[in-house]
Amino acid sequence: MPVVRQATADDVDAFVDVVVAVADEGRWIATEPPVDVDVFTERVHAMLAAGDALFVLDDGGRIIGTAGLHLTRAAGVVSLGVSILARERGSGHGRVMVEALIEHARGMEVHKIELEVWPDNARAIALYESFGFQTEGVRRDHYRRRDGSLRSAQIMALLLQGLATS
Repeated sequence: MPVVRQATADDVDAFVDVVVAVADEGRWIATEPPVDVDVFTERVHAMLAAGDALFVLDDGGRIIGTAGLHLTRAAGVVSLGVSILARERGSGHGRVMVEALIEHARGMEVHKIELEVWPDNARAIALYESFGFQTEGVRRDHYRRRDGSLRSAQIMALLLQGLATS
């Protein structure tokens, strides 16, 4: 059974490979192909050095998924991102990863986890809703794609129990 663990410098190449593979599908994440692997590799190393909470889904030494909790400009708010290889989807791995990230966030000084998801990604939206994430809005025609098209993003967030105040 795959395990979610914090990423290390030794995982960077595999981390990049997963994100590139998902980006190459051109459907699920904002990162568009072709990904400049060298630039992205440097970015992942920088995120690790800065203390970003990066995770991998490790299946006996084979990295099949990646995730991160990234600090935002808003104090106490982190942004969640997940990528899982196509052949591994539908096996409950996304649920395991999101659950581990929520648990990790509870140990951080954060009160809210936010994310953006394409509005047509019904499976991801249903997964996030099952954990209590709620839709906060839509960024209509917000992201210009390389082909010139515009994509909207659904904004979802989870207020962590015991830390949220009105």
